Amino acid sequence: MPSTASPPDISVIPELSPILELEPLISAASRRRHVPRWLRRTAGPLLLLALWQVLSATGVLEPDILASPGTIARAGKELIADGTLPSAMLVSLQRVALGLLFGVLAGTALALVSGLSRLGEDLVDASVQMLRTVPWVGLIPLFIIWLGIGEAPKIALISLGVAFHLYLNVYAGIRGVDEQLIEAGTSLGLSRWGLVRHVVLPGALPGAMTGLRYSLATAWLALVFSEQINADDGIGFVMNQAREFFRTDVIVVCLVVYAFLGLTADIVVRTLERLLLQWRPTFTGK
Repeated sequence: MPSTASPPDISVIPELSPILELEPLISAASRRRHVPRWLRRTAGPLLLLALWQVLSATGVLEPDILASPGTIARAGKELIADGTLPSAMLVSLQRVALGLLFGVLAGTALALVSGLSRLGEDLVDASVQMLRTVPWVGLIPLFIIWLGIGEAPKIALISLGVAFHLYLNVYAGIRGVDEQLIEAGTSLGLSRWGLVRHVVLPGALPGAMTGLRYSLATAWLALVFSEQINADDGIGFVMNQAREFFRTDVIVVCLVVYAFLGLTADIVVRTLERLLLQWRPTFTGK
């Protein structure tokens, strides 16, 4: 009778064992790539929203504590229909835009003075670092005394929070430029302004973009505090009115608007960062 050959024992073949062990990992990674990334990113928030709705529908989460997603959606539609929410968003956006503009100009200018010159560092950096440790929210009473209760203290508070973040990151970016690049530029005959323009500023740009993202987050946080200063319009004003009448649905709508505006601004900055930093290869994850 012909003898049937037994299958080879793969455990004795050292070359094939690592490959066979990696096959499940490779197939799992391939399955993850087939799932759209936008679907993976939205799965968590959608599950959280579904859990929230279930808790509200079963009475575990009472409306006085937190309104259900359906009630919040209806409140948002009402605020949009009567024009309250669009008007408040426009006012808040104007405050953030002005505060961001003044803060970016002040923070960048101070960082350039301090980062490009040792004399400027001696004159500027110590004062900025000292003021940075002061809680800027605690300056609200002084801003009211100095600037009144109009738009000026609100914009000043946003500008202050933005300026500190941008100063720190731009200054660190300037001082983080490789000294060998400076020496190479000098040997090529670049003047001081040429070094700043072609070497220092491009090298500091990644830090500046990171500082801008932090500044935007701080700007929205400062807006929440600033709109508590005798505001008669804006998202914070709508939220304060809702608090007085225990309208948790309107409060959550305002918080969602804050989050949406902040996320939109961050997406804009990240897009700008990709466009301006195409020359810098980075790790994007696997």
